[in-house]
Amino acid sequence: MERAHDMTYLDYNATVPIRAASAEAVRSTLEIAGNASSVHRFGRTVRRVIEDAREQVAALVGAQPSGVIFTSGGTEANNLALGGAARPRIAAGSTEHPSVLRARPGVETVRVDRNGVIDLDDLRHRLASDAKPAIVSIMLANNETGVIHPVRETAEIARTFGALVHCDAVQAAGRIAIDMGRLGVDMISLSAHKLGGPPGVGALVLADGVEIAPLLLGGGQERRLRAGTENAPGIAGFGAAAADARGETLSAGALSALRDEMEHRLSAATPDARIYGASVQRLPNTTCISMPGVASETQIMALDLEGYAVSAGSACSSGKVEASHVLLAMGVAEAEARTAIRISLGWRTTRAEITNFVEAWTRLYRRLGLPSIVSAA
Repeated sequence: MERAHDMTYLDYNATVPIRAASAEAVRSTLEIAGNASSVHRFGRTVRRVIEDAREQVAALVGAQPSGVIFTSGGTEANNLALGGAARPRIAAGSTEHPSVLRARPGVETVRVDRNGVIDLDDLRHRLASDAKPAIVSIMLANNETGVIHPVRETAEIARTFGALVHCDAVQAAGRIAIDMGRLGVDMISLSAHKLGGPPGVGALVLADGVEIAPLLLGGGQERRLRAGTENAPGIAGFGAAAADARGETLSAGALSALRDEMEHRLSAATPDARIYGASVQRLPNTTCISMPGVASETQIMALDLEGYAVSAGSACSSGKVEASHVLLAMGVAEAEARTAIRISLGWRTTRAEITNFVEAWTRLYRRLGLPSIVSAA
């Protein structure tokens, strides 16, 4: 359910409430007794479910179904791409997801500018400095700021040095249109629960002719690239969510307008607040904003008590909210980065919810914000 105890959910970049069509696909597939590797009728029925979903996921990113390799999620897809490519060098943007930055020891980080956009000159310099075969990993859109990277331009530079290109599109899929061929990438990572599908399932999508080695061994599933019995119910739910989300990219303008309205009102209420990446292209649903003088963790807890679910930074194993490595890479001072939260809207977000959220935010700022700033406002 989207709301628990009258909560308003504004954390769609963390996970999207499951869609009705996806939940039904999971339920109906759970009722089928069969293993997709079996050749009898039950097995063939499950195999058909998986292949139908493969087509739906491929259509979401303009790829061929034969290139879709189902995984346990975006993290595994990223690791399969970077580990399976078997290139001695990995160059990745400094604001990438930890599942990219920590996929293998020695990942080289490429600078980003103050808006969080990858520095193409730095990428070119790094690739030119070492002739060893490389793979470049660049996310299509950042999970914290929503900033969209110039993936096609990145791929063109990588090609001149013979590098493979991997794109983490986990946050972008379903929010903006994606065409794998136009992006010019070799691999794309996806995650079902970011689309309104079930957790625990994702995909690595390979372009024609791209070859990688498996990380999981022991069976011939998924073109021998991912051993283990497929999670057929999860895959079915993934396919249904992908089909729904693909249609929603056509109405992304309405969501963007709602986000822009929210940002305008937040900025009017807190003129010293900073919206990160606001001057460049972003996802239509994402806002990363500071509240001067109020720690991110305090904001999250206070807003939760007010009935709003938002997030901030990255939580370590202790549960403590740390300063965002994304904002630090953008040159934001650590003290300021510790006052930032992420608000991410979704397919069920209403204007009334945004109006009420802005009012709650303003009350919190007036109560806890820096006295000098609040009095000046």
